[in-house]
Amino acid sequence: MANKATYVIGIAGGSGSGKTTLVHELQSFFEGKSVSIQTMDNYYFPRESQKTDTNNIKNYDLPSSIDVDKFVGDLNLLLEGNTVILKEYTFNNAQKEAAEIVIEPADVIIVEGLFVLHEERVKDLLDLSLFIHAKENLKVIRRIKRDRIERNYPLDDVLYRYEHHVLPAFDNYIKPYIDDVDLVINNNKNFDKALEIMKVYIDSKLS
Repeated sequence: MANKATYVIGIAGGSGSGKTTLVHELQSFFEGKSVSIQTMDNYYFPRESQKTDTNNIKNYDLPSSIDVDKFVGDLNLLLEGNTVILKEYTFNNAQKEAAEIVIEPADVIIVEGLFVLHEERVKDLLDLSLFIHAKENLKVIRRIKRDRIERNYPLDDVLYRYEHHVLPAFDNYIKPYIDDVDLVINNNKNFDKALEIMKVYIDSKLS
């Protein structure tokens, strides 16, 4: 049976909103403490399993792109006190070697991803839900920087996917939940104040 003494925080938001950056900041701050991170980015199905659009381009911005059953299963394993081990998903970047990721059970577990709120089985386990938001022009700029540098994607490919995959996914599977969350964090300039509040709040759950 899952241990609901564990406090579960869910962070959702559109691509380029700053979810990953926020999570990395929290992970760094709480290093060595009983805080673990589980991100949906490491649960994508292999490239050959991804659906294609009408132009035969793989679409990674659908809930069906992610192995949600495994994500939920691993979250429940963590809540039961088990360690989860998985391989990093490298987004088909041949220049990057997949690292082994070890997620330990913890007093606070932060789950992050595009569809954290869309998946009811995850949403039902959350004690606190956050939506990180930013203006569309800022999100596309951040997406370009990330995909060009980290994932080695051509610019034309990044822009095509943003228009045809990312924006429809945001409208259909992410944005509808913005009014349901406990806290909305606006990240148009930075999220420094919200980050400090989150640090204090999480620390209170560890004491």
